[in-house]
Amino acid sequence: MPKPIKTSLLNFVEFPTYGDSRGQLSVAQIGSSLPFEIRRVYWVHGTKPGVSRGFHAHKKLNQICLCMVGNVRMHVFDGKNYDSVILKPEHGGLEIPPNLWHEMHDFSPDCVLAVFTDAEYDESDYIRDRQKFIQYVHTL
Repeated sequence: MPKPIKTSLLNFVEFPTYGDSRGQLSVAQIGSSLPFEIRRVYWVHGTKPGVSRGFHAHKKLNQICLCMVGNVRMHVFDGKNYDSVILKPEHGGLEIPPNLWHEMHDFSPDCVLAVFTDAEYDESDYIRDRQKFIQYVHTL
């Protein structure tokens, strides 16, 4: 597996991969490859052409986005700085910590994006207005 990309805003979780003549097996294991205990898993798939998703941040939630199949362009914004990457299965998992605005664009037709979180769904944890997000992070 290629080394994960690390920039000022993009941090990847590298999953151990084992392989032999049959193929490869990658492992996401609490305590060694995952930085938090998983409380919720969901996946985004069947996204129609031209549809973008996300457009929010969380106040407390930690996430790891793992593109299982295909690819998707991930944009993140911390209130001052932007970063983006085309997320592919070989990158490992992209960490999305609290207080990071994120958007997903340009889903490949076969994209399956799995998301692992450290908490169950809580609408009050979402910031869905970009301007309110900017105001919020500047008060931290």
